[in-house]
Amino acid sequence: MKFKTTLMLMIIFLVLLAFVIFFESKGRKEAESKDKLVNLSADDVQKIVFKKENETLSFKKDKEGNWLITQPLEAKADKYEVNRLAEDFSQLRIERVVEEEVQAKDLTKYEIPKVEISLFYKEKEHPVKIQIGMENPLDKTFFAKKADDPRLVLIASSFKSLLEKKLIDFRQKDIFRFETDEVKSIKLRAKNIEWQAQKKEDEWFLKKPVEFLAESSKISDILYSLSNLRAKEFISEEKKEGDLKKYGLEKPEYKITLSMPASNQKVTFLLHKKDDTLYATTSLSSKIISTDSSLLKDLEKKSEELREKKVASFYTWEVNKLYLKKGKIEWSLTKDKEDNWYFQLPTKEAAAKEKIETFIRKIEGLEASEFIDPPFKLADYGLDHPQAEVKFWIKENEKKVKEVTVFVGSEDKQAKKVVVKNGRLNYLFRVDSSFLEEFPKELKDWQPEPKEEKKK
Repeated sequence: MKFKTTLMLMIIFLVLLAFVIFFESKGRKEAESKDKLVNLSADDVQKIVFKKENETLSFKKDKEGNWLITQPLEAKADKYEVNRLAEDFSQLRIERVVEEEVQAKDLTKYEIPKVEISLFYKEKEHPVKIQIGMENPLDKTFFAKKADDPRLVLIASSFKSLLEKKLIDFRQKDIFRFETDEVKSIKLRAKNIEWQAQKKEDEWFLKKPVEFLAESSKISDILYSLSNLRAKEFISEEKKEGDLKKYGLEKPEYKITLSMPASNQKVTFLLHKKDDTLYATTSLSSKIISTDSSLLKDLEKKSEELREKKVASFYTWEVNKLYLKKGKIEWSLTKDKEDNWYFQLPTKEAAAKEKIETFIRKIEGLEASEFIDPPFKLADYGLDHPQAEVKFWIKENEKKVKEVTVFVGSEDKQAKKVVVKNGRLNYLFRVDSSFLEEFPKELKDWQPEPKEEKKK
């Protein structure tokens, strides 16, 4: 009997609790609704008309959900800026109610409507119109009224920057965008600099004026800057030959041609600095813009500044197999899944992990103090019969293994320099010779330290 009574009381308690939660939630929502002039979903906004004193801006969402400007011209819109407009006015909070019922004739003293925002929602027949007036001198809030609401209210001062935005603020400014990964070749001319580069797999190689491996991050920086070139101002919507001449783009200081074979596309960027303003256009665009000139510092880098100084690009922890040949030494070692190293040749036993990784790091850190470009004779640098050969294997994925081979040539002991060659490159590196000290002289140098016997 006691159990049934307890169960009944528990059911009654849960029912009452559900009622309390429901009515509290309902009351909270009603309170929030009263605090808002508009309480709708910004995702449902399909069109916005932003009327100001001297201009009217209209925005429309396309089938893919991207915003377009339709008035005063047709152009792509800045998605972030227009979404902010939709979000801020779809959830428009009231700071204070000034009058519960304001007469239409009294609105002029509040300068309403100085600005009018009309939001067109999906499945709503009529737009929601918010009329905004003067700034309240007491707290910098703004007088506002919803067209079908009798109240005169104040909205937050934070709307000031949004209300002052112009057409240029709502335009998509990175109008020359392209997929940087698709670019396979670059041809650049900048003042007295001229070079060409080509991408092979994930690496960039300069082809002219000298052939060498480029530092990929520096090429990527150039491509990223071009792809994100942002307009400060739109100079011409439909460029003509006279416009190109006027802004120096007929014979520009900077000309960069990018090839994208995957999309069968080629684009040429034309840039010219005139009177401290950088003007830009492309062969695929009808527009001329003015833009930030910070990009020029990358474009004005000489070809040798783009050169990869590292003898071999890899990370020590990626290496899982090693071959070493120097004098009488010819060893092979492998790393297991637990990152422990083992000899494969000339013996089959454990190797000293710390010593091997220290050696690999030394090779990883080798950088050129000087480059030696062809033509040359390997014999002149002791590389016809190298004093040492080091080979690493790096498993990049299940199917691909990267192989890195470094040959060590003759050493200048007085200058403490040695010439080395990356097996897959056709030029040589002169590097600091201190890494030679890390080469083992006999097997015990790379064997683990013997464990001390425990004292009885």
